[in-house]
Amino acid sequence: MGACLALCSLASCASCLCGSAPCLLCGCCPSSNNSTITRLVFSFFLLLGTMVSVIMILPGMETQLRKIPGFCEGGSTIPGLENHVNCDVIVGYKSVYRMCFAMTCFFFLFAALMIRVRSSKDPRAALQNGFWFFKFLILIGITVGAFFIPDGTFHTVWFYFGVVGSFIFILIQLILLIDFAHSWNKVWVENAENSDNKCWFAGLMSFTFLYFALAITAVVLFYVYYTQPDDCTEHKVFISLNLIFCIIISVVSILPKIQEAQPHSGLLQASLISLYTMYVTWSAMTNNPNRNCNPSLLSLVSNVSSTEPSADPGQVQWWDAQGIVGLIIFLFCTLYASIRSSSNTQVNKLMQTEEGKGFGGEGVVGEDGILRAIDDEEENVSYSYSFFHFHLCLASLYIMMTLTNWLQPDTTTQAMQSRMPAVWVKMSSSWLGLGLYLWTLIAPLIFPDRDFN
Repeated sequence: MGACLALCSLASCASCLCGSAPCLLCGCCPSSNNSTITRLVFSFFLLLGTMVSVIMILPGMETQLRKIPGFCEGGSTIPGLENHVNCDVIVGYKSVYRMCFAMTCFFFLFAALMIRVRSSKDPRAALQNGFWFFKFLILIGITVGAFFIPDGTFHTVWFYFGVVGSFIFILIQLILLIDFAHSWNKVWVENAENSDNKCWFAGLMSFTFLYFALAITAVVLFYVYYTQPDDCTEHKVFISLNLIFCIIISVVSILPKIQEAQPHSGLLQASLISLYTMYVTWSAMTNNPNRNCNPSLLSLVSNVSSTEPSADPGQVQWWDAQGIVGLIIFLFCTLYASIRSSSNTQVNKLMQTEEGKGFGGEGVVGEDGILRAIDDEEENVSYSYSFFHFHLCLASLYIMMTLTNWLQPDTTTQAMQSRMPAVWVKMSSSWLGLGLYLWTLIAPLIFPDRDFN
C-alpha cells in the first residue's frame, strides 16, 4: 500500500516537472499567479548556480579535492589508477567563470526564444511556464559542456563580457531599489493618512535618518582609510563627487515643485539611493590596484600596514566585505524582481512589466486533483518574458564578477590582478544611476503633458 502511495506521489511530481503549468510551489503559495511562480522558479535556478559557484570558490576546496585518492591530477593516487581530473578547472575562479558562463547561455537562450510572447496562448508560453525537469537538464548539460572549454583566452574575453554585463545590472539594481523605496514610501504614507496613526510617519523618519547616517558615516570612513594626504587623488574625487551628487538629489526630492508633481517622492528614496551609491563607491575603491589607497579589511582590523609586501602577490582574498554585501543586495533585488507589483509607470516601462500584477489570484485544482497557480496571462503577459531572462543573464555575469572581486585573470598563471577599468565601470554606473533617479524627479516638470504617476 505504501509503495502504491509513493508511486502516486511520484506521478504527481512528474506531472508538475514535465507539465505546462507551474504547480511546483502551489502547495506553499496556493494563491500565487502563474507569472509569479515562473519567475520564482527561474530565480531559484540562478540562486542554485550561485550556491554551486560559492562552493567551488571556497578557500581550501582544491586542497581537499586533491586528498581524494585517484581524483585530481597531481593529488593522492591509487596504485594502478591514473588521475585524470584537472582540479584547477573545477574549483577556483575558473570554475566560477564556467558556471556563470553556463547560466548566462541558458538565460540568453530563453531570452531569444521568448521574444514577442504576448499571452499564455502563445505555444512558447508553455515552455516558459512548465517543463522544469527538461529545462534543468538543459542547464546541467550546458554547465558540463562549459567545463570542457579550453583555457586559452576564454577567461580574459569572458572577463570583459562580465564587466559590461555587470555595469548594466548595477543600473537595474538601482532601478529596483528606487521602485522599492517608492512603493515603501507610498504604502506607509497611505497607511498613516488612512489610520491617523503617526507611528507610520515615525517609522519613515527613522529609516530615512538611519540611511543618511550610514551614508555619512561611510563618507567619513572613506576619507580616513581610502585616501592619503599626498596620494589617492582618484578616491578623493570619487568620494567628493558622489557626496555632492547625493546632496543634490536629496534637496531636489523635497522641492515644492517636485512634491507638487510627485507627492510620493521624498527623502526616504533619496536616503536609500545615497546609501547604495556609497556602497558602489566603496566597491569601486576596493578594486584599485594601488594598495596604499586600497587597504584590505584584515589590515584595517588588525592595524597592519597595507604597504607591507604580500608573500604571494597572486593570492586572492575571495571573501571580502564588499563582496558579501554585494551578494546580499543581489539576492534581495532578484527576489524583489520576481514578486514585485509596482504602480510606478516609469519603472514598469523600464522593466517591461504591467501595473499591479504580483501575488494576487486564487489557486485552482485541475482535473488530476493537483493544485495549480491561476493563469493570469490569458489576455496579456504581466511581464516581458524575454527581458526577464535578459535580466537574469546579466545577473549571472554580475555574480561572476562579484565572486571573483572583479579581478582580471592572468591566463599564464593562477593569479588574479586588480585593474582600474573595474573601478571606472563601477563609478560610472553610480553616476548614471544617480542621473536616472534625478530624471525620475524632474521629468514630470519638463514634460507636464505625459503621465509619470
